[in-house]
This record gives sequence, C-alpha cells and structure tokens, in this order.
Amino acid sequence: MKKVKQNGFVLIIVIGAMAVIAIEMSILTHSSNLILFQSQAAYLEACEHNLTESGLAWAKLNIKNENIKNFKETIELKIGEMGIRRAGLSVVADKPTNKQAKIQISTSCSRGRQGLRRRKKYKIEL
Repeated sequence: MKKVKQNGFVLIIVIGAMAVIAIEMSILTHSSNLILFQSQAAYLEACEHNLTESGLAWAKLNIKNENIKNFKETIELKIGEMGIRRAGLSVVADKPTNKQAKIQISTSCSRGRQGLRRRKKYKIEL
C-alpha cells in the first residue's frame, strides 16, 4: 500500500513540474518574440537611414555637377548593390537657388511583416 502512495506522489510532482516548465516556456517565447520584433524594427530604421544618406549624397553630387536634366521629376535610384532586400529609394529635386537645393527623398524597406516607408524634404548646401 505504501508503494502506491509513493507513485502517486511522484506523479503529482512530475505534473506540477511540467506545469511550471510550461509557464516558463510561455514567458520566454513572449520575450523572444518581443526581441525579434524590436531587432527587425532596428534593422528597418538602419536601412532607412542608409537609404536616406545615400539619396542625399547622390542628390548633392548630381545637382552640384549639373547632371540632373529634369528637375521636379522622380528619379528611382538603383540600390541593388547595397544588399537591402525589398527596398526602394527615389529622389525629387527642385532647381537650386542661392547655392541651396530642396530635395524630397522617399524610402521604403520591409522585412518579414514589418515595413517602413518615409518621405522627407531636405535642404542641401551646394
């Protein structure tokens, strides 16, 4: 009779331990999903920053060297060599006045289900 009570006690301890492990796994899964989301958001912010800086550098160089023929026209830049998948970069430049040009840079990048699209206007000194 004593052996049956001992086996039942061990079974209850094992079930309790499994419940504790299940709760811990649930908490860890939630934390890892949050970390994954935040890391993807940081990746998108970094990509957007790199695209914007590339667009500004391109605009400054091409406006200064007078390589842009049609101002106020959207120019899609090739970004394949940057290694950013599912991304786009376009620049619209106004005709420069007083050694200053206004440009609009549109960026888009995505990763997984998250996406980031931005359109900002800048003034650059020539």
